[in-house]
Amino acid sequence: MRHRSYFPCLLVLALSAIPTASRLAAQDQAAAGAVNLDAPLTIDKLIPQLANKRVVFVGEMHERYDHHLNQLAIVKGLHDLDASMAIGVEYFQQPFQQYVDDYISGRSTEDEFLRRTEYFQRWGYDYRLYAPIFRYAREQRIPVRALNVPNALVSEVAKIGIAALPEKDRAYLPKQIEPADEAYKNRLRAAFEQHPFSGRDAFDHFVEAQLVWDEGMAESAAAYLSANPKRRLVILCGVGHVVYGSGIPKRLERRTHDTYAIVVNSGEEIGPHIADYLLLGQEKFLPPAGVLGVMLDDKGGEARVTSLQHDGAAEKVGLHKGDVLLAINAQPVKTVADSRIALWDKKPGQRVPVKVRRHHLGGASDLDFEVELGAARNPPANMPPGSSSK
Repeated sequence: MRHRSYFPCLLVLALSAIPTASRLAAQDQAAAGAVNLDAPLTIDKLIPQLANKRVVFVGEMHERYDHHLNQLAIVKGLHDLDASMAIGVEYFQQPFQQYVDDYISGRSTEDEFLRRTEYFQRWGYDYRLYAPIFRYAREQRIPVRALNVPNALVSEVAKIGIAALPEKDRAYLPKQIEPADEAYKNRLRAAFEQHPFSGRDAFDHFVEAQLVWDEGMAESAAAYLSANPKRRLVILCGVGHVVYGSGIPKRLERRTHDTYAIVVNSGEEIGPHIADYLLLGQEKFLPPAGVLGVMLDDKGGEARVTSLQHDGAAEKVGLHKGDVLLAINAQPVKTVADSRIALWDKKPGQRVPVKVRRHHLGGASDLDFEVELGAARNPPANMPPGSSSK
């Protein structure tokens, strides 16, 4: 057995020893309890306890770098014990499975992987958070399953509900969708109130969208487990999809009856039977990213500069508002996502060539600049979906 030098400084609280099938029933009846904080597990003691489960869920807060380091430690620890495993992820959608396979098998580069999976359009968080996990999977040839349903499907259900979906939009709709229990609905209420939905059935549609999300990922995971009976599956996803077992876990169990364990990272409010294990660790941040210091907008197949950061890298070398980005570091740029792919692994102080097209009264000119990237001014550089600052 290899020496496990990859475990972070992390302690683990065992939160629940209730059998999987009765966890949800017990949730409603549980009295207040206590956890001995002076007697936690270390993560290297946790791994063997997870190894007897067919499915291990590791819930994250997407922007927390330490959460992803913990996920990587669990993946490495389980792989060290038994290489017959796969990783299921929320971050990629089912129609893009081939492109995930191409990267893991070595048939495509990392930049091609990000472009073909439309990572920055559809997920958008700083890829540096996830890169170590996918690089390890590629190095070890660990299959990665794209679990998520298309985000357009979830958005459409949130707007009009499942019943009103036209036939053309139902291809990725899960075949079985169990109703939500009251506890599940209550946890969604706070999230719903942060969204601009309105109308008499808006909350019901919001719940249906979440069910499509959870059932869709459970269905995809179940299909993989059925087709690969000798593999275990480690599922990495947002903590809201796994807490109390009422998101993906119970919906996967309904389909496969496989044993599972739920691990959640610290940061979520703790309640009785929220998970089997809680990871306690110090919050860690990514270093600042290297940025051009511009805001971009996609329009007509072009990535146009809409504003520049005062005294930022781009302004210093003479880029203007209205300039159209043509290339960064010799990579063609037509969209905001292209610019993010060109820059995702760059650091402050690195120099990159930038080509722009500038329109003027006499027509347009192509201009070349060398930009010394600045540091993102609000570290950590964990950018949510839809962000276009570069």
